[in-house]
Amino acid sequence: MARIVPVLDLSRLEQGASERRTFLFDLRTAARDVGFFYLSGHGISAVEIDEVLDASRRFFALSEADKLAIEMVKSPQFRGYTRTGGELTKGKADWREQLDIGVERRPIPQGPGIPAWTRLQGPNQWPSALPELKPALLAWQTKATAVAIRLLKAFALSLDQAEDAFDPIYGGEPNHRMKIVRYPGRNATGGDQGVGAHKDGGFLTLLLQDDNRGLQVEYDGSWVNVDPIPGTLVVNIGELLELASNGYLRATVHRVVTPPAGVERISVPFFFSARLDATIPLLTLPEELAAEARGPASDPDNPLFRDVGTNVLKSRLRSHPDVARRHYADLRETRASPV
Repeated sequence: MARIVPVLDLSRLEQGASERRTFLFDLRTAARDVGFFYLSGHGISAVEIDEVLDASRRFFALSEADKLAIEMVKSPQFRGYTRTGGELTKGKADWREQLDIGVERRPIPQGPGIPAWTRLQGPNQWPSALPELKPALLAWQTKATAVAIRLLKAFALSLDQAEDAFDPIYGGEPNHRMKIVRYPGRNATGGDQGVGAHKDGGFLTLLLQDDNRGLQVEYDGSWVNVDPIPGTLVVNIGELLELASNGYLRATVHRVVTPPAGVERISVPFFFSARLDATIPLLTLPEELAAEARGPASDPDNPLFRDVGTNVLKSRLRSHPDVARRHYADLRETRASPV
């Protein structure tokens, strides 16, 4: 039986013109068909992979007090620790604990007429009990960013665009973020929803998994397991690429199922996106591709916007209502749009 989620080797881009063309075709096909693929040949070593997984495990082994000292609710940038069950997907609790970090930047001064999404820029929270975590995660951000940019340029080429077609909307200040995540075994949760069914909102997600299964992707009406393959990253298309390609490339619904009793799963998702002040363009596709573009599949209950900051803040407010209550009460009170 053919593998539904294919394995693509990024090093094929550098193996001559013929192999490059074949890789770009395979990339476009995978992104259009299932929206997910395993990525090998990405240039991140096994040692570097083990380092970030080990650092993640050490963080989750800290005391609850040490982790709650950097609880996300303290951050208007939605950075920090979220305890198990503290994040929602479509209104239901996700049974995972996690640490969110983003790009380290100064907060944007606030005042009348300043869009609410500008509050998303700012610092991360780091655990004082584990000082080595900060360099480990920032190093992983740097490595994952380089891979994501290579892939995004390849996607542009695969759609018959200039290689730098997306550069103006992520260059300089891309809005990437990442998590380290621990899924406890089912004996320690209130259900089997590790993460509820959803799509990712950025350009690309690069996921590092440990050896334990749980990720599933929706394909032809069924859930397909995306079990770990050592040395690979799992890549999926985000809604920004779906928007830019008028639905030719598809952001695919996926979820994580809670591990069996007595098993914990560690994952490190990295979300590469555009600048918060960017507007997503509609690419002019070649005639044969444009004819196959189906339009973005926007959820009527969660519509997409081409303004990146608006999309990101909307998503964060829905997922973390405790942060919304503390830091964005003015939006709730005035029913203002988060722009």
